[in-house]
Amino acid sequence: MALSQLNGLVVVNKPKGPTSAGCLKRMKHVLGQKKIGHAGTLDPMATGVLLTLLGQGTKLAPYLTGGDKIYSGKLRLGITTDTYDMEGAVISEADFEHLRPRDVRDEVGAWKDLRKQEVPPISAAKHQGVPLYALARAGEAVPVKIKPIRISHAECLSVDLPWVRFRVRCAAGTYIRSLVHSLGTRLGCGAVLTELTREQCLPFGLEQAHDLDRLLSEPERFKDRVISLREALPHWSRLTLSEGLAEQVRNGAWLDADQAMAPGLTGAPGERAFFFSSENAPLALVESRQKHGRTRWAILRGFW
Repeated sequence: MALSQLNGLVVVNKPKGPTSAGCLKRMKHVLGQKKIGHAGTLDPMATGVLLTLLGQGTKLAPYLTGGDKIYSGKLRLGITTDTYDMEGAVISEADFEHLRPRDVRDEVGAWKDLRKQEVPPISAAKHQGVPLYALARAGEAVPVKIKPIRISHAECLSVDLPWVRFRVRCAAGTYIRSLVHSLGTRLGCGAVLTELTREQCLPFGLEQAHDLDRLLSEPERFKDRVISLREALPHWSRLTLSEGLAEQVRNGAWLDADQAMAPGLTGAPGERAFFFSSENAPLALVESRQKHGRTRWAILRGFW
């Protein structure tokens, strides 16, 4: 059946194997969604929450990628690879039998104290516009890149040496592979990531996710599984404007905060909201800012 272009968000449970882009390509072909994107890449070996954006929903990407992520995973001690996971070539092997489970648990918990990490040498991070993986494949020297990170929660779920299961909550952009690699370095035996599941890409989680194969095999139900634009940013305030104010927004005007205010909003600088017309059509993503001594809603992204 031919499907029309939809607008909104669908939470996909990505399977192990394909790239994030590969998942989108299949949805584009099978489900007829010519305009499609995602909010946060998963490595091919990873599974779990992939926020897939449709039509005008692609405009929401910058405001969904920045949320915290929760991952659970499994690592193996005693091995180091060039990719920091089991997909890469083994560089070294070392003994791990001297380690105590308590030591491993302590080091996983110590992830919360990390403020920076080394970017995996085989990754999509760029150096002078060239992805690091491209430099590695070309046999060129890959520069060491360091980036800031924030880990708000880290726990060891089980230890059965050399296998360790863990869960971590981190800021966007954190490389779990690098966390595992750093753990192996501190323990002195090396470590690689063997499994990874993204449980949450806040504010959405696995409980809202749909298996990719089921989405593709049931195109007649796809529309019902799409989260509307109005519900796609549940952590933002939503305001319905009168037609007069809506027309001003369509013309690019910054409304005074006292013209458009919702319960729970104060108009403090930095507050964000999603404006809708009286017909429930999306108008704009806005942020409260000071301009000429007045608090106004600055337009971040228009939908007209």
